[in-house]
Amino acid sequence: MIRSDEFYMHRALDQAHLAADMGEVPVGAVVVDDGGRIIGEAGNAPVSSCDPSGHAEIRALRAAAQQLGNYRLSGCTLFVTLEPCMMCVGAMIHARLRRLVYAAAEPRTGMVESKANLLAQPWFNHAIDVEGGVLAGQSSRCLKAFFTARRDEAGR
Repeated sequence: MIRSDEFYMHRALDQAHLAADMGEVPVGAVVVDDGGRIIGEAGNAPVSSCDPSGHAEIRALRAAAQQLGNYRLSGCTLFVTLEPCMMCVGAMIHARLRRLVYAAAEPRTGMVESKANLLAQPWFNHAIDVEGGVLAGQSSRCLKAFFTARRDEAGR
C-alpha cells in the first residue's frame, strides 16, 4: 500500500530522532519501493560508526540494496529530512533512484537546490524527480533543538 509523502517523511523523522538520541546530527532517511514498502531506513551515524560516509541517506540506500539484493534501486524513492550533500546525491544517481523527497533545505552544503543543483546537470545518464519542503518545519525544529542543546552543553 502506497502512503503519502508525509507518512514516509514522518518515518524519516523517527530515524532522525533516533540519531539525535545517539548524539548524532538528527538526519533520517527511508527508502520506499514502488509498492510503498519501506526497504531501508537509517539515521545519521558518521560519529558513532567512525565512517565519514555514514550519512543517513547512504546508510538507508545500503540497507535497501541489501534488502533487494541489487545496488540498483530503480523505482524507489528516498525520503530524507535534510537536503542531501554532494556525496549523497552521487550515491542516489548511481543507485538509479526514481525519486527524492526531502524536508528542510541545507543552505551550507545542499546540492539539490541550496548551493547547486547537481540533479539538473545534463551530463548524468539518470534523472531523479525531486520534491523538497515536505515537513520542512518539523525537520528544521529538530535540527535547531539539537544544535541549541549542544551549544548549551558547551556553555555557550
